[in-house]
Amino acid sequence: MSEQHKAILIQGARIIDPAHKRDEVGDVLVENGVIREIATSISRPEGSCRIIDAKGKVLTPGLIDLHCHVREPGFEYKETVATATASAAAGGFTSICCMPNTNPVNDNQSVTEFILEKAKTEGVVRVLPIGAITKGQKGQELAEIGELVKAGCVAISDDGLPVMNSQIMRQAMSYAKIFDVPVIDHCEDLNLTNNGVIFEGNVSTRLGLRGIPASSETVMVARDLSLAELTGARVHLAHISTAGSVHLIREAKRRGIVVTAETCPHYFSLTDEAVGCFNVNAKIKPPLAAERDRVEVLAGLADGTIDLIATDHAPHASDEKEQAMDCAPFGIIGLETALPLSLELVEKGVLTLPEVIQKLTSEPARVLGKDIGHLGIGGIADLTLIDLDVEWTVEAQEIISMSKNSPFIGRSMKGRVLSVIVGGKLIENPSLQKA
Repeated sequence: MSEQHKAILIQGARIIDPAHKRDEVGDVLVENGVIREIATSISRPEGSCRIIDAKGKVLTPGLIDLHCHVREPGFEYKETVATATASAAAGGFTSICCMPNTNPVNDNQSVTEFILEKAKTEGVVRVLPIGAITKGQKGQELAEIGELVKAGCVAISDDGLPVMNSQIMRQAMSYAKIFDVPVIDHCEDLNLTNNGVIFEGNVSTRLGLRGIPASSETVMVARDLSLAELTGARVHLAHISTAGSVHLIREAKRRGIVVTAETCPHYFSLTDEAVGCFNVNAKIKPPLAAERDRVEVLAGLADGTIDLIATDHAPHASDEKEQAMDCAPFGIIGLETALPLSLELVEKGVLTLPEVIQKLTSEPARVLGKDIGHLGIGGIADLTLIDLDVEWTVEAQEIISMSKNSPFIGRSMKGRVLSVIVGGKLIENPSLQKA
């Protein structure tokens, strides 16, 4: 449900804005799509005004997902711009960055413009397209990066199909530096993956499935760090999952290499044991790894080696995921469970609440170089209202996303988004209405 008001007054919330080092109880006034005032107490303005009693709740900048898959154009049976943005709103995200592996691939201006037009007419949150590094994501010839940026792409990536040719990746980084956009890389050596299905370890051996070694990720992390140092480009490493990768990134940052990294909630919440007896909803790439890897990912989040949390929301139709483990596609959904899973880091003492919010707001904004992810006076009114105390269970029938491929179905969660405000428009969580 979306409502447009001239003014919205949110009263008595705990306001957490890491970008401005704000953590205090107060009111926020939104007028004409911008944040007009933040104070301990604000009088109701004249005229039409929606009052939201937020006592005991947390108000943050709108969450930003740097890494998701919207599937449109070409795979609308999995997800659409309309359903993905509705799912994002339910999860507290007001901006989502969509990867280019659509059909056709987002490797040219016309596809970028199509996605932006769809977002404008059918979306309920902001959609920021990411353009392909290479034409058709084939890894052979650079896409027209300047054209993609001019059309509205905020980054470039061949996510899902890593650029194996290091010379082409070097060229991509050099061009991205010229156009001042980050290169987001899916770190995977396909030769080492070698048709693997799950993480190479005890579970893959027990199930008789071909394993994907940790080195499939770490080898490419090392390559990208070397190229980042060579080119000086803004390089962002996607969905980091292994201990070795965390160690490499930590050392690179210590040496002054300009690199940022993300992980996803499933990599700090689950291990390869979640595959259990051939659970296809735990099949993802990079694969869920071992406990030692999960522990190191947590350490990387705690010390800032891993800059932010993204979802890698990857919807698939049920008949695709119901195939045998060898045949089912990689990927899980994550927009609606990312926040409560991240809040578990607070309960476990890994991060403080402001630090969790930072990794979901100002840090992805910093990577993108966009003026979002904060509550600045006069700034765009993108906000997220959270009830930290709500306990709920993930149920397939309550998921807003068109697809239901989640390993967290049936899991108890704590903390839920009540509503988001996107450019001054109030969107209440449709999951709460379905429940």
